[in-house]
Parts: sequence; structure tokens; C-alpha cells
Amino acid sequence: MSTFGSHFRVTTYGESHCSSVGCIVDGCPPGMALTEADIQPQLTRRRPGQSALTTPRDEKDRVMVQSGTEFGITLGTPIGLMVKNEDQRPKDYGGSTMDMFPRPSHADFTYQEKYGVRASSGGGRSSARETIARVAAGTIAEKYLALAYGVEIVAFVSSVGGEHLFPPTATHPSASTNPVFLDMIDKITRNDVDAHLPVRCPNEEASARMKKLIEAVRDKKDSIGGTVTCVIRNVPVGLGEPCFDKLEAKLAHAMLSIPATKSFEIGSGFGGCEIPGSIHNDAFISSVPIPPSQSGIEVSAQVNGATNGTASRIPRLKTRTNNSGGVQGGISNGAHIYFRCGFKPPATIGQAQNTVDFSGNEGILEAKGRHDPCVVPRAVPIVEAMAALVLMDAAMIQESRQASRSHLQKRLS
Repeated sequence: MSTFGSHFRVTTYGESHCSSVGCIVDGCPPGMALTEADIQPQLTRRRPGQSALTTPRDEKDRVMVQSGTEFGITLGTPIGLMVKNEDQRPKDYGGSTMDMFPRPSHADFTYQEKYGVRASSGGGRSSARETIARVAAGTIAEKYLALAYGVEIVAFVSSVGGEHLFPPTATHPSASTNPVFLDMIDKITRNDVDAHLPVRCPNEEASARMKKLIEAVRDKKDSIGGTVTCVIRNVPVGLGEPCFDKLEAKLAHAMLSIPATKSFEIGSGFGGCEIPGSIHNDAFISSVPIPPSQSGIEVSAQVNGATNGTASRIPRLKTRTNNSGGVQGGISNGAHIYFRCGFKPPATIGQAQNTVDFSGNEGILEAKGRHDPCVVPRAVPIVEAMAALVLMDAAMIQESRQASRSHLQKRLS
């Protein structure tokens, strides 16, 4: 379906070469300042035509807030967001071999089989154009999270092809045990990431290697994949719903719904499978000083913090390490949440490919149009937006639970 979230619901619309794309955001709390200026920066980071490493499609992706606000303040009613497709070229696809052949590894075949019809220009809903609406909605969620909790979300490119920012080693099969990585995610900002354009890998030497690789595959009319790492800081304790709506499960759902994604790992990830439990376990330590004069019972009560079952914004415990990636038992523990998602090489390439048409007749496809040789630099704000949507929904669920419990306790007291 085209709707994401339960309490903070986002419904997106639009295809790659239709007149506009956009979304309806339902459930945004009232009374929050919101204008196009809050949303536009992330859309600008996502838009095409940013550099010679992206598609040359020239879109400014200017967002228009059409409902849900008055005088720049949210009303609590559905927020309508729209972005016009100004440089659409469906003629690049119609009447050509691209209209006859399903592109290898693209969604042409599966959409045709599922619906009996498909948008032949630009991939329709399977195009990355659809992610404009996600980014627009995500900025609204992110602003609320920042104001209410101080949440910070920063993503960056961590690999392109075989070029890695933190390659796995025998000592550190997972970046979760690498002190350089842990220091980076503790401090990194979006300004740090964007200081290394066009790749958005926050390391000059690694960024240069990745840029060289993308240029090489582009010049061969080929494509390459990569990974994006994201860190979420200042997450309140208690977000996530056992058992099927665990926080990492919702994050995985969100990330794997992004076009071209093929993998997801949180915390130590796959590298953590190579670490013994004695190293992988995140030992608890006290996060607040406890006067030595207190009795054992009093200490226990203070350390346990929110004993009434509600989440604590200032947890009494923290972990010495963070191989769990900020989530234990599907519930946030107050540590940084960090994860990585993998993007495959873009399916549409300029090289001639032997394939068959929709009737099964053999032929050669040479794709036309404008396409990214690597999507990961532009995927960074998309990953941030989807992370914000997951956290926003989880926060609203937990706030509802806390409010209900608070009302009950007041009535019983």
C-alpha cells in the first residue's frame, strides 16, 4: 500500500513522469510552527541534478504546503504536500525498445504481472521520484522529534561498491567495536556529511575513492551500489512495541521499502555474528551518581527509574558498549540507534543487454533516459526521513500509553 504509520500516517502519491508527486500527512500534532522553509532543505539534498555523479534530470523539487496549517502553524488536520514534476519526459520511454522490454532487475515485469498495466515511463511508482513525498513528510516528523525530545538523525554514505569507510577487519568485523566509528556517530552532523559532496562520505580519502569508482562505472554506462549508515541520537527509552512491531523491525520495514534497497543491519549487524558473547554483550552501568548512604532497596528503586511502567527520558542505567545499536528486546534503551542499509546498483544502465520482450522474444535493450550511476549519495536524506517517520510513530504510541496510564492513576489516587 501507499500508507506508512499508524498514529503518524503518511500516504504518498505520484509517478516518475506525472504532473506532480506528494503526500497527505495525518496525525501531526497541532500548534507546531511549519512552513515550506522547514521542508525544502532536505528535498534539495535529495533532488536530482546535484552533480555529474547523479542523473541530469533538472528538478528543483519545490514543495508547496496545501493544507493543515494556518499562518505557519499546524492545525492538527491533514497536511497536504505537493511537488511538481517540472522536467518530465515520458517521450524518452514511449515507442522505444524500453516500452517493449522489461528492464533487467527493474519493476517493469512485476508491475505488469500484478496490475495488468504499468507506467512505462521512468518506472512509475517504483521510481525514486516517489521518495520525494517520504522526505517531505519525514521533515515534519523530524522537527517534532527535535523539539519534543532533542532527537538528532544523521545519515552518511559508508560504502560504494568495494570501497568502504570502515572495512571489516579481523579485529573489528563489525564497526560497532571500532572506536573511530563510535566516536564519529557520537559527533557527526549533516554539515560534516555535506562538506564531502558529491558522495556524502564524511572522510576525504574514502570519499575520493568512492567518487573515482562512481565516475568509472558512469563512463562505462554502468552502475554501482553501496551502503548508507544512519545514527539517531537522544532517543527516549521505551520506544518500540513487542513482539511484531519491535523498533528495529519497523526500521527494517521502513528502510527496505525505499527503492533499490536490498539489505538492513542494526548495531553490530552481520559482523556481530563473528564476535563472542563475552565481547558482544552490552554491560549495564549506572548513568547517575548514587549516594553511598542509600540502602540497597532505595538504590534499586533509583536505578530502575520509571518503575510505573512508563518510559523514562532520563534513564537510570546505560550500557558500557552499544553492540545492540540502541535497541534491546525491540525497545529503545536510550543509547544511540545506528543501522546500515544496502542499495543495489541502479537497474537502468546504458549498456546493451541481451533480454526478452514481454512476449518472450529475444532482443537487445539499450536503455534511454536519465539515470543515476549510483543512488547512495542521494539516498542519505531518504534514509533520514524514513527513520524520522518510524521514530515519530513510535513516540506517539508511547505518549498515548503514558497519557492513558497517567489519567488512570489520577482517577485512582
